[in-house]
Amino acid sequence: MERSLEPILTSDDRRQTRSDRVQPILVLIASTALVFTGCGINFTFGVYQELYDSMSKLPNTPFTGATPAQIDLIGTLSIALMTIGAPFTTAWTKQYSPRAVVWSGGIIYSLALVLASFSQTLWQFILTQGLLLGIGTCMAYMPSVTVAPTWFSIHRGLAMGIILSGTGVGGVVWPLAFRSLIDRVGFRNCLRVTAAISFVIITTSAFYMKWPANQLTRIQAENAANARRLSWLRIPLVDWRVARTRKFAAHALGAALQSAAYYTPVFFFASFARTLGYSQASSANFIAISNAANALGKIVIGYAADRMGRLNTLFLTTFISAISVLAMWLPSSLSTSQSNGSALFIVFTIFYGIFASAYVSLFPTSLVELFGVQNFVSVNGVLYMVRGFATLLGTPLAGLLIRSSQHEKAGPRSYENTSIMVGVLLVAATLAVMWARIEATLNFETGQGHAKKWLM
Repeated sequence: MERSLEPILTSDDRRQTRSDRVQPILVLIASTALVFTGCGINFTFGVYQELYDSMSKLPNTPFTGATPAQIDLIGTLSIALMTIGAPFTTAWTKQYSPRAVVWSGGIIYSLALVLASFSQTLWQFILTQGLLLGIGTCMAYMPSVTVAPTWFSIHRGLAMGIILSGTGVGGVVWPLAFRSLIDRVGFRNCLRVTAAISFVIITTSAFYMKWPANQLTRIQAENAANARRLSWLRIPLVDWRVARTRKFAAHALGAALQSAAYYTPVFFFASFARTLGYSQASSANFIAISNAANALGKIVIGYAADRMGRLNTLFLTTFISAISVLAMWLPSSLSTSQSNGSALFIVFTIFYGIFASAYVSLFPTSLVELFGVQNFVSVNGVLYMVRGFATLLGTPLAGLLIRSSQHEKAGPRSYENTSIMVGVLLVAATLAVMWARIEATLNFETGQGHAKKWLM
């Protein structure tokens, strides 16, 4: 009888093989839970935006007399810092461990919500529910989008679609929960309950976050080589040979333009719905509808991207999101008929949820393709920081446009200039993604040419 040529596996080998199969699934589940909690809660700030806006018109509240732009600064700071701190967080994830960073993030995140529940003035909410919550979110969120892509290759787009669909699922669950809790126990107790739940989810998920063995070996070697220079404030600088390329510039431009536009509708869904005549409770449903579309879209589009090409899909989805703003939200704000305006806005809510959110899940997968696993962590951190600064500029500007329009236009028309701004920014982002796609093609052809010349 012939002996099998396959090596005989020891029990340790079999355990290692099972571990290799199970660990990516655990990382996938843990990362999805982190995104569901950290990003999901941040992306439903529109519930608080609408509530705080209504409180600004009442006497003796923390928000009395505050403008939409001032209130919007709370959510904008949180969303912006979620990615502005990315270079630091990604560096700590390599220097210490993903688990330690996420644990720290869970503590800061829940503390921010508890402190916000005791805040008495607008600036205290900006510091707690804005700045501190953003730092906690960054430390919980960034490890999930930095570590998870290194565990997958063929199905990386689908994996990241599932993970980042946590934003959409959270965006369905959290606004409905918030609305119910606010009505029953008040917004302060709602913040405290959210703090307790988020602490449990984030710290539990942290236990399963780790680097794959091949990445860990390389990271440990890097840390040993840079032992003297390592500090908690040191960030991983992008290799200059990578940073000076046109494809890096194209990706940075696209990331900034898309981020400056993306969060504005998300924050103002509920407020705009109120101008169409919807009640305070019903207006929160638009956030849930958009996020349900967001969750489904990220999974389906992530699966399609593995077959169509991630940059091709990134271009198509960014283009459709731009069209949805200009063809649906803008006409909705200009409609003289409430029924027509509502119908257009409902369709816009679904389309924008599906296609605009796809950029967030496809962004990290395309970076691995373009810049390689060895440059992914540093490039990912820097470009996420670029997205954070763009958010810090774009969303407050949108709030100012709404405020200035309210003096001369009533109802939905006060959002006209804001919808134009978002549409133009997304068109420009589409062109930047097209540039990145062209550069990737040129680099591929150049690389093939060099390989042929070397083989001749």
